[in-house]
Amino acid sequence: MAGQSRNDHTTPTSPQPAGDVGSTGQVEAAAAEVYEQFFVPALFGQWPETVLGVAGVGPGHDVLDVGCGTGVLARAAAERTGEHGTTVGADVNEDMLEVARSRSDRVVWRALAAEDLRFPDDSFDHVVSQFAMMFFVDPALATAEMARVARPEGTVTVATWAAVEHSPGYAALVELIDRLFGAEAAGALLAPFTLGTDERLLEAMAPVLPEAVVTRHEGQARFESLDAWLFTDVRGWTLSSMIDDDGYRDLLAAGRSELGRFVDDQGQVRFPAPALIATATV
Repeated sequence: MAGQSRNDHTTPTSPQPAGDVGSTGQVEAAAAEVYEQFFVPALFGQWPETVLGVAGVGPGHDVLDVGCGTGVLARAAAERTGEHGTTVGADVNEDMLEVARSRSDRVVWRALAAEDLRFPDDSFDHVVSQFAMMFFVDPALATAEMARVARPEGTVTVATWAAVEHSPGYAALVELIDRLFGAEAAGALLAPFTLGTDERLLEAMAPVLPEAVVTRHEGQARFESLDAWLFTDVRGWTLSSMIDDDGYRDLLAAGRSELGRFVDDQGQVRFPAPALIATATV
């Protein structure tokens, strides 16, 4: 545990501050529903079995999902652990948690910052986090907290997107957003990829978990159409508060002209979207 202190805490009854839009990946209530309905099948739904498999989650285990969002990973963990295990989903965003609660009552949902998990030491067999660490205020402190609440010989497992140049559709969309709306909007779309190399991911984890190992896993972005892709990324993400209706129409027109190479013969959008998964035994 690299000298981390182990202090018991009680679970809070109120949510933590959400942070700045764009820098922390926070979304509003309507966007949280779009996130669950569109982002999960397009991007996130393909990953839970891989992440949980790398973590070693099995029947009877106690699992904490940090930065759970609308709960796709936590729901899958609850299925794996079964009736003799427990799964807790923690997220700082109450709008995301409201959607998560509406989707499953098998998971215990908690409004918690990753940097202050407020569970006793050694509470969980496995602590997992899927595509959230890049939005934590302090990834190193969050790693320390995840390690603190993991039991000895348990695991801490974190998934992030590989660098944006390995996801050609998003690389092109970032350039388009930058040209149309400027660096701030482009930065919001680029934020999920900021820990996208082995070195950057390990930089956050190694001070606490020096034995962490990173592996790359291939994935694919899948949207029903180009319009569905742009709707999902603008209305289901932090861009929902940064691009107004007129701007969205401009984006659609430009996207239909410039992003057609990612549309297949059936009108569907497909492009590589690989992930990095770091795991360590506590």
